Amino acid sequence: MKVHIITAALLASPVALAYPAHAAPGDPVKVGGGLTLDPILDARLRHEHVDQPTTEADALTVRVRAGLEVKHASGLSLLAESEGTLAVINDYNAFPFAIADSQRRPRYSVVADPANIELNRLQLQYKARAGALTVGRQRLNIDDQRFVGSVGWRQNEQTFDAVRGEATLGPVALDATYAIAQRTIFGIDGGSRTAYDGDFVFLGAGAKLGSVQIKAFAYLLDYDLNEQGGALAMSNADTQTYGIRITGAWPLSPGVKLNVAASYARQADWQDNPQDYAVDYLAAELGLTHGALGLTAGYEKLGSDAASSGALRAFQTPMATLHKFNGWADPFLTTPATGLEDWYLGASYKFTRVKALPGLNASVTWHRFDSDAGGSRYGDEWDASLGFKRGRVAVVAKFAEFDAHAAGFADTRKFWLQAEIAY
Repeated sequence: MKVHIITAALLASPVALAYPAHAAPGDPVKVGGGLTLDPILDARLRHEHVDQPTTEADALTVRVRAGLEVKHASGLSLLAESEGTLAVINDYNAFPFAIADSQRRPRYSVVADPANIELNRLQLQYKARAGALTVGRQRLNIDDQRFVGSVGWRQNEQTFDAVRGEATLGPVALDATYAIAQRTIFGIDGGSRTAYDGDFVFLGAGAKLGSVQIKAFAYLLDYDLNEQGGALAMSNADTQTYGIRITGAWPLSPGVKLNVAASYARQADWQDNPQDYAVDYLAAELGLTHGALGLTAGYEKLGSDAASSGALRAFQTPMATLHKFNGWADPFLTTPATGLEDWYLGASYKFTRVKALPGLNASVTWHRFDSDAGGSRYGDEWDASLGFKRGRVAVVAKFAEFDAHAAGFADTRKFWLQAEIAY
């Protein structure tokens, strides 16, 4: 208990020192000479329950992020942020891979929220009207996070040791990142999966044409052999991906709006990848909003093809925020070798007249999962959520039920109840 108290105090100290007594929590504090101190505090309490045929899990975890950003009127800033997770109830397996650690508990289902404390972000940034340059350990959420994201749903987020440049030249927006490390959600106790080193390049160039936003992108992943044994040394780890993403929104009538998003990408072997192959990615989504009601229909394909060895290889996105895609039960954190097709329908509603619960909203989504090659039906999934925000506290309940239809997949039910406050 003393260790937890000391840890909490260390996390909170940068924030506590940042403000005078009269300032409200989270308010920037001007100290003169063009300098401003902006405290960071984000706390999340979550219960997660997992029910599978042979195992189950219950996790009650608390995650705190605390830090400080020092800003200068010139546009220069320095940000430092720590992150700590405490497991109050730890009847779960924090590591879904073999590792000599007490948090590896294979008698339980996986909840990938290990208890630890670490440096989450440490970055130097210069920001001007025409763009920004950020150097250091940073959060990267690029576009819809399908290829690179912070995995924000997990308690320990994914960050990158990188340099990122963003610029706006008239109607054209440019985004270029070079990263040397991918720091995973497993944290400092994750052994060989704490971080993956390499040379990673993320490029994007986009422009807005009327109601349509068009962006071309490239993701070049060249992983080093991990010093602790090459945990990510799968045969198709090194890849090159090139694609285009188009989004747009159009009013159809007063109160009715159509939203469209479409992406195409081609992924092939790169650098030390011993296989010779190329696979396609395709995504299309239509959304219709009418007042408080929203309807969504979509399709996503992560293709599969035979490599030079004759074995099937599938489109992979190892740096993505995967919980956002292909169902909240997370059955496809790695794309099966036979690929994946995801057909989905969703509905959402905002209860604007419920004054006692500001922002009350609900959603439900159905997925059908099939293989791209081989004609397999993987399964179906229902996802549902209910949430509201009162003041700075956001509360959400989520449910996911995956019904497996193919070997290698398990029926899975998950339930989450979460409260989060951020300054």
